[in-house]
Amino acid sequence: MQYRELGRTGWKVSTIRFGAWAIGGTWGPVNDKESLDALHRAVDLGVNFFDSADVYGDGRSESLISELCKQRDETIYIATKAGRRLDAHTASGYSRASLASFVVHSLEKLDMEAIDLLQLHCPPTEVYYMPEVFGVLDDLVAAGKLRHYGVSVEKVEEALKAIEYPNVQSVQIIFNMFRHRPAELFFQQAKNRQVGILARVPLASGLLTGKIVFGE
Repeated sequence: MQYRELGRTGWKVSTIRFGAWAIGGTWGPVNDKESLDALHRAVDLGVNFFDSADVYGDGRSESLISELCKQRDETIYIATKAGRRLDAHTASGYSRASLASFVVHSLEKLDMEAIDLLQLHCPPTEVYYMPEVFGVLDDLVAAGKLRHYGVSVEKVEEALKAIEYPNVQSVQIIFNMFRHRPAELFFQQAKNRQVGILARVPLASGLLTGKIVFGE
């Protein structure tokens, strides 16, 4: 396994991370024992970075990762996400009270005192133009509830705006053989600011696995 520094966190994280969306049960029935076995297998292979969200099974994947951490001695870094619990998912919902409640929910599921990395979960574009939201995240870091924070984005333009905030440590962005635009417009800017890049949907939701057969 290869390891790289993530932004300015000082962490050496595996270049392959475990995405926990599926084990939350969002994609269909899952078996928690099999999910935990998969998590252990990832650690056995050198993975030390696990990516979840509070809406993956309403915290189910976070709880499984928590159980993993209790059973292993290795250093494990956990990223989770917040924002998609909003109904409706609007920029005005990213209030201090909402963000604080999302963090408390994830801390309970993860059974942690502080979240390693909290990512805003693909918020509406307007949120990136609301410095008060990032101020709330700064306050949560100062309060010891978060170690670091970043964003998960839909658009390159959102990523470029996000890294203008000095304490954004990472940007999770779609990057695969069909989506090259981040490499053209964003990657160098992130490198210049020492912001970590987390590629998401690397297999284009299964299209690049070679397992999807299209009819003639």
